[in-house]
Amino acid sequence: MWRSGWRTRGVLWRLSGRSASLGAWRWASTTACERALLRYRVGEKIHGFTVSQVTSVPELTLTAVKLSHDSTGAQHLHLAREDRNNLFSVQFRTAPADSSGAPHVLEHTVLCGSQRYPCRDPFFKMLNRSLSTFMNAFTASDYTLYPFSTQNPKDFQNLLSVYLDAAFFPCLRELDFCQEGWRLEHEDPSDPQTPLVFKGVVFNEMKGAFTDNERIFSQHVQSRLLPDHTYSVVSGGDPLCIPDLTWEQLRQFHATHYHPSNARFFTYGNFPLEQHLKQIHEEALSKFQRIKPRTAVPAQKPWDKPREFQVTCAPDSLAAGSSEQTTISVSFLLPEYNGCTREAYFSVGLQGIAEKDIQTVRDLVDRTLDDIIEKGFEDDRIEALLHKIEIQMKHQSVSFGLALTSYIASCWNHDGDPVELLKLGSQVARFRKCLEENPKFLQEKVKQYFKNNQHKLTLSMKPDDKYSEKQMQLETEKLKQKVNSLSPEDKQQIYEKGLELQAQQSQPQDASCLPALKVSDIEPRIPFTEVEVALAAGDTPVQYCTQPTNGVIYFRAFSSLNTLPEELRPYVPLFCNVLTKLGCGGLDYRELAQQVDLKTGGLAATPHVLPDDSHLDTYEQGVLFSSFCLDRNLPDMMHLWSEIFNNPCFDEEEHFRVLVKMTAQELSNGVPDAGHLYASIRAGRMLVPAGDLQETFGGMDQVRLMKSVAEMTDIKPILRKLPRIKKHLLNCDNFRCSVNATPQQMSQVENSVDSFLRTLSRSKKERKPAPPHVVEKPAPKGPGRHSLVTRKLVTDPTFKPCPMKTHFLFPFPVNYVAECIRTAPYAAPAHASLKILARLMTAKFLHTEIREKGGAYGGGARLSYGGIFTLYSYRDPHSTETLQSFLKAIDWAKSGRFTQQDINEAKLSVFAAVDAPVAPSDKGLDCFLYGLSDEVKQAHREQLFAVRHEDLVDVSNRYLGAGRSTHGVALLGPDNASIAKDPSWVIR
Repeated sequence: MWRSGWRTRGVLWRLSGRSASLGAWRWASTTACERALLRYRVGEKIHGFTVSQVTSVPELTLTAVKLSHDSTGAQHLHLAREDRNNLFSVQFRTAPADSSGAPHVLEHTVLCGSQRYPCRDPFFKMLNRSLSTFMNAFTASDYTLYPFSTQNPKDFQNLLSVYLDAAFFPCLRELDFCQEGWRLEHEDPSDPQTPLVFKGVVFNEMKGAFTDNERIFSQHVQSRLLPDHTYSVVSGGDPLCIPDLTWEQLRQFHATHYHPSNARFFTYGNFPLEQHLKQIHEEALSKFQRIKPRTAVPAQKPWDKPREFQVTCAPDSLAAGSSEQTTISVSFLLPEYNGCTREAYFSVGLQGIAEKDIQTVRDLVDRTLDDIIEKGFEDDRIEALLHKIEIQMKHQSVSFGLALTSYIASCWNHDGDPVELLKLGSQVARFRKCLEENPKFLQEKVKQYFKNNQHKLTLSMKPDDKYSEKQMQLETEKLKQKVNSLSPEDKQQIYEKGLELQAQQSQPQDASCLPALKVSDIEPRIPFTEVEVALAAGDTPVQYCTQPTNGVIYFRAFSSLNTLPEELRPYVPLFCNVLTKLGCGGLDYRELAQQVDLKTGGLAATPHVLPDDSHLDTYEQGVLFSSFCLDRNLPDMMHLWSEIFNNPCFDEEEHFRVLVKMTAQELSNGVPDAGHLYASIRAGRMLVPAGDLQETFGGMDQVRLMKSVAEMTDIKPILRKLPRIKKHLLNCDNFRCSVNATPQQMSQVENSVDSFLRTLSRSKKERKPAPPHVVEKPAPKGPGRHSLVTRKLVTDPTFKPCPMKTHFLFPFPVNYVAECIRTAPYAAPAHASLKILARLMTAKFLHTEIREKGGAYGGGARLSYGGIFTLYSYRDPHSTETLQSFLKAIDWAKSGRFTQQDINEAKLSVFAAVDAPVAPSDKGLDCFLYGLSDEVKQAHREQLFAVRHEDLVDVSNRYLGAGRSTHGVALLGPDNASIAKDPSWVIR
């Protein structure tokens, strides 16, 4: 996976450096932290390593232990913390000299087999032989990172063994390079008369990556601002340069970069450090001697005057206004090692503007800097940002180890001190002291880093109608150049190698060399979560879940949409998006945003379509309101919600217009990265009654609706819809709440929630009969003061599923394909079999057909909670061929050509997801939203354990075969002649 830095949506506001959004958290217990602080001493020798530093980081409730390996110089950082979700990562400084994608192709290829585990694709096979909570690899601009996490000690050792062997002793076979990187191959490998074309997973991945205009712009900013060394090239690989990479160059890149002397090891959690060090030393580092890696990235030479550039991109067919698709940013190089590059940089700009407004934006940036230098920042704005850091240090994330390794990676990569980076509390204290000693501290920094900084880049990007055509022409010319340089002998060799690769991909693989957990290693029972339900403000149910939330209170409320008129439903996502951004009560939108940052961790409203666990044609529709705050700010947070519910501001037309354009731009930007999800939503649209609403809320219909709204000259008619939606949504009718907090906070919480609910409007007190299409479903009884929460579900007994094929035309060089099948709901025994089957089909058939043979970046099968079975592909060079692969996968499943070992591996993979760690903030959420009790989840768990070979064959034949169930198909991608001629397809 290639990462080119991080981006925000809408307004471009980027600091290449430490993000304040680190989701840090603390458990009540600090056993592992205290144990490490007492156990390790500087100078101590442990399995070939020497301890160099032991530091307590109380703000994150962890102890940091730094070590170095005696014979290789490899660095190791261990963060001891009372967290069961332990993580390992190893990173290498990998600074490419060109855009051929060597580090990215290498990242893929090392995971294709190693000395100890020579089978093909051990990385993907381990997904089915472990209970990992995360497995992946990332190529950044100047480092490559290999992380995994798991809650199981034996699994940790298994995965560590595979990762170490992959990184340090990979096979790097030529055919693996051809498959994962690039190759010339006949369109049909078995027919030498078909034309030669470029193929390869990374080649297609990067073609897909650069359909995203935001990513194109981000890459240009970095390349132009840092032009003197590695950041001037594309670490992931430019599709036009990837074919210049040779297998020998790849092997040489590994030899010079993947050495322990160039490695940084990271471990996190409550597993013993000694075991990690022993395994790392014995299985890898003991086999190397120290070298002097020549991988350091030199400093960028500062400019003596600002520079300007303009680049082009493809027009965005989904963006609002063809004349307003220009992007501009002003960027400044900063000096410290705290960015995602050696030196940090700061960018600010806008997208979705007219080209004539470029100078206006530049003037606005300059004027804003001048105003700040003269007047400084408001105290409340500074406090709001500091509060954000404080609450995010306390907010508990299930992937904290992964967040930490990503957070420190770049700083550590350039020999910065990762432990100092973790001391957020002391950094905030130093910052406060600087402000106290010098009230103009920030003003002076703005003047130093921005106003007086000559290393300033102004970059604009405008659409070119011929951009995609030009890119295709350049690829065609590159292909022609490669083919013309081939001798007859070369062409014969390419044909033979294509056959050899095809044979290898089709050959069954013996994975017995890989370590694996057993189904018996899975816990037979889930840990139950106790929730209590009480009625507040008379008749509103509130679910209370006591959890170690570290002084943070999590509040949620769900409001039904059952009474909302049909014509207003498409505008619910927009209503949710702007509700907390338009102002309320006596606060304008700026003041509200500041209060939200000062008093909460954020306020959000999101539409939800919640399938029933027992009936495919029944669902709940509503909006989820969610927020969290420090306990001292609970009254303020609930007051903000009260003002938003009772006195929202729907008369700021100009700001509403800005929010509409940002929403439309954000949706448009997201399509290239989530094309398979949009295809899946559309393919399932006509299979269940909820499908159409899901398309309305989150599918291509919503993307296109927002484009049309953003293009309206008069937006008042849309603005007038908001009060009408409010009338049906922002009241106590069909309303329920949920709170997660510590036991000590609960009495305060109950009073605050009760007070909030009493401020809300409600219909007449007498109970109204439910509309004809609504059924009331009590939640299962459980422990607590009250145990009844009634969910009002929508049902349509007249609904008849029907097939639909849709092709969304996009100027993409790759496709996103999905086929959906109506199957069985969560509570049905068949659902468990289908869930195992989806994982089995992915690992044992679709991965080979779609990724290895087809060259797509990804593909597989999955089963939704609502019973929709989806086959999909992502960044796929094929479309109709992939649909044929889906049919072959179904035939394979129906034939039962899989072993008991295959089934066991699929079960491990499914349970890894089922047993994924849940944050204290989210405990009980399944019960609150879906009415799923722990008893129902335990019954489903037992059904998963009980799945047999004959069950899998049975559900394959009963649900997946043609004619057995209704199928829907959708794809996003370029024009396709065969589809255009087929009248069964709808072209959009």
